[in-house]
Amino acid sequence: QNFLRGDRSVSELVINSHAQSTWALAWRRFLKHKLAVISGCYLIFICLLSASAPLFELLRGIDANQANLFSRFALPSSAAWLGLDELGRDVFTRLLYGGQVSLLVGLVTALVAALFGTIVGLIAGYRGGWVDAILMRLTDSVISLPLLPLLIVLAAIDLNKSGLPEAIIQSENISLYRIIFIVAVVGWTTVARLVRGAALSLRERDFVLAAKVQGASAFRIMSVHILPNLISPIIVATTLSIGNIILLESVLSFLGLGIQPPVASWGNLLTNAQELIFSAPWLAFYPGIAIFITVIAFNFLGDGLQDALDPKAES
Repeated sequence: QNFLRGDRSVSELVINSHAQSTWALAWRRFLKHKLAVISGCYLIFICLLSASAPLFELLRGIDANQANLFSRFALPSSAAWLGLDELGRDVFTRLLYGGQVSLLVGLVTALVAALFGTIVGLIAGYRGGWVDAILMRLTDSVISLPLLPLLIVLAAIDLNKSGLPEAIIQSENISLYRIIFIVAVVGWTTVARLVRGAALSLRERDFVLAAKVQGASAFRIMSVHILPNLISPIIVATTLSIGNIILLESVLSFLGLGIQPPVASWGNLLTNAQELIFSAPWLAFYPGIAIFITVIAFNFLGDGLQDALDPKAES
């Protein structure tokens, strides 16, 4: 018994050391992807900068929502680093608050969609048969829908007729919750198909068959033996989807169907600036360039993670 116990501890050490060496190798490959490293640093910087918006308000003694009509369209200065908007509000601080919302929508929606897609794909791939057929036909149905018109229709639904409590409907952040829900409803299909394909292959592997022989339940096999082997593609797919989600949020907010004022997002900052493009073009430039660089950065980061986590890649 002591021998078996010692043998088991040795095997666990071997498995743990192999996992550590795998992640260390992936980290070294990631560091070789210069654009991904730069993008990762930028994303950390913009997230920290956006989160510091209340601190900037406090240190500079301003209020991002306080209008000052006597200083409309003021140019950048030491008091207003990026100038003032059409209502005399500080553009820099509102840009940071807009970044909070846009990044939050992208990250939370991507995680929710990845979670739902992983569950659907894992069940479909492991169970197979009629379960797989039903779940994949559901996935194909969502994929076949025209994305932007569907999002516009869902965003235009009157919440007063939805049966939700009045306190939720009148909440200042209801448009934020609504966008997260709407985009997550249609954004899970890529992860689902990716996980399903990998699960179909993994369920025939020796370690899964051994777990079945030992009497492991289907839930344990999926969660303990199959899911850990899917972490890498799920991370890559989730990272790549964040940029697309930020774009979708920006489009809906630009059309007036997304994040609603007084809550700021990069999309509705563009909406407010569209009629002032000739008189105050910088009001559209700042949120536009923030969206552009951030989406590109998430795409480069996803490419770098894909190369780093690919087991077939050269070290």
